[in-house]
Amino acid sequence: MATIKNYPWISHFLGSPTGYVVHLQKGAVRHRGVGQAFWFRPAASVLSEVPVDDQELPTLFHAITRDHQDVSIQANVTYRFVDPVSVASRLDFGLQQGGPAASGGKEQVATIIGQLCQSHAIDHIATTTLAQSLERGVSELRQLLAEALGTDARLASTGIEILGVQVLAVRPESEVERALQTPVREQLQAEADRAVYERRAVAVERERTISENEMASKIELASRREHLVAQEGANARREAEEQAAAGLIQANAEAERRGIGATAEANRIRLVGEADAIREAAAMEVYRGMDQATLLAVAFREAAGSLPNIGNLTVTPDLLSGALAGLFREPGTAAAGGK
Repeated sequence: MATIKNYPWISHFLGSPTGYVVHLQKGAVRHRGVGQAFWFRPAASVLSEVPVDDQELPTLFHAITRDHQDVSIQANVTYRFVDPVSVASRLDFGLQQGGPAASGGKEQVATIIGQLCQSHAIDHIATTTLAQSLERGVSELRQLLAEALGTDARLASTGIEILGVQVLAVRPESEVERALQTPVREQLQAEADRAVYERRAVAVERERTISENEMASKIELASRREHLVAQEGANARREAEEQAAAGLIQANAEAERRGIGATAEANRIRLVGEADAIREAAAMEVYRGMDQATLLAVAFREAAGSLPNIGNLTVTPDLLSGALAGLFREPGTAAAGGK
């Protein structure tokens, strides 16, 4: 921004790097350019400062579509002043004494460019429906406004160059916009619900698969346990059968051993009995030819071996007389008596 210092009867001007100053004195150009510094007499001088940097102009206006729907158009125009002298001569960019530059020039430029944009946009929107305007209105209006403003004769003669046009939005009224958004919103909600349902279905399917796998595992474990129990039972039965067979064999062997032993014992007893009988028969045959006295003596001898010790023996006369009579009896008489 340029600065002006005032002194008595004279002032000093110091320009800025983005401001093109035009100094007129008595109708003639005395100074002009960027970054100027000079002295001037305020009473006889007119100063104008035109910005030479890029300018941004946002604009907002409404238009009616072919199907009688109101739409708002938001655009932004970038421009610059390529001929500051012509601009200063046709627009008000005069500097105030001791103050900033007047804003009238920029307001005039905004009005000119805004009316041009609105005029061309309204003419174009009037030939399209609301759906067409919302669908391709931004790109079509951008191209249309860039061509129209770039070839406008008034802007070119004023020294204004259009650098670019951006159409930011083409929007209907709020109620219409909500009505248009409702189907899409419902569709998006339906898609979201479908995604939720699909996720739930997938989760349920995965849970079912997990449950089936767990059940199959339990069934497999039960089946293996059943086989194990059956195998253990078969093994126990086989072991019991083997033990029973072994016991039977052992019992048979023991019975056979005992039978053999009993038979041998019976044979031994029979043989012993037969031997004893033969011995007894032989003894009886021997005793058969003995007389009574001899048999009695033999009996006393056999009995003496099993009788207890006898300390005193009393012999009665009857016993002694009988024994003596037997001793002195004649052998022939004894034999006859025996018969």
